Amino acid sequence: MKALVLVCLLGLWGAAPAFAATSPDEMLKDPALEARARDLGRELRCLVCQNQSIDDSDAELAHDLRRIVRQQIRAGASDIQIKDYLVARYGDFVLLKPPFKATTLLLWLGPLLVLLGGGALAFAQTRGRRAPPEAAELSADERRRLDAMLTGDPGA
Repeated sequence: MKALVLVCLLGLWGAAPAFAATSPDEMLKDPALEARARDLGRELRCLVCQNQSIDDSDAELAHDLRRIVRQQIRAGASDIQIKDYLVARYGDFVLLKPPFKATTLLLWLGPLLVLLGGGALAFAQTRGRRAPPEAAELSADERRRLDAMLTGDPGA
């Protein structure tokens, strides 16, 4: 029983930031508009947290961005207009899924380039470690001198 209570408390504790992210005073009265604001908030990056959407973040800037999104929705702006408004002020980084264009090329292709570079380096390293070439056979004179050295006979 204690374990069940502990699991429930841990679950609520882990979910608390998600519940606290959007405060009731930020929410729109129309459920359809609020759903649209939440969907849009999931597509926008919190510039403080960087790996969270503004819908999930509790940072002050995320609150401000959520207010801007809701103000724009109340004013009748489309999702594209709202995104364009925020991109004009914060750059493509504000989008959780930035567009594929020249300025974001490294962002999209960077991981692939790192992977290919690592593969090329690994290939070069393993290729350089191949078995050494076989030693050449000793001539009869070289064999005789080697035997003399090994037996300690300097005259041979």
